[in-house]
Amino acid sequence: MTAHLPTRSRLVHESLRTAGIAGDIVVLPDAASTAVLAAAALDIEVGAIANSLVFWCDDEPLLVMTSGAHRVDTAALADRLGRGRIQRASVEQVREATGQAIGGVAPTGHPAPLTTIVDEDLATYDEIWAAGGTPHTVFPLTFDELVRLTGGTVAKVD
Repeated sequence: MTAHLPTRSRLVHESLRTAGIAGDIVVLPDAASTAVLAAAALDIEVGAIANSLVFWCDDEPLLVMTSGAHRVDTAALADRLGRGRIQRASVEQVREATGQAIGGVAPTGHPAPLTTIVDEDLATYDEIWAAGGTPHTVFPLTFDELVRLTGGTVAKVD
């Protein structure tokens, strides 16, 4: 069943099944490397896209799962979390931390668990969609499943 998936997406699929999440990875015909593109491809609201944004904070990666409807206010988030400056991770840092490329970073399937913040605004959707390890793959899950899958801390991020 997963043989048709790219290697990175197979790792994500295995992580989903291990976590008891039933959503299947969908391969899109065109890359959906932004929330707007993913929402258009799935014909859903952009806010129901769970963007996986990798930042660098206190000398480690920080994964922020944010609603596609808004941007992360890094200064406010750092203040809320009591952490140092939060800045965008470099392409190399993203690849090293996740094993995945920017535009396709999944909330799981990484070489090691990442400290994760989950945008509280995603809870307003019955179903959300996240990247499946590549810019061409996505999968559905619920807010509660996302929090459980990532071990994330729910917070306001904008």
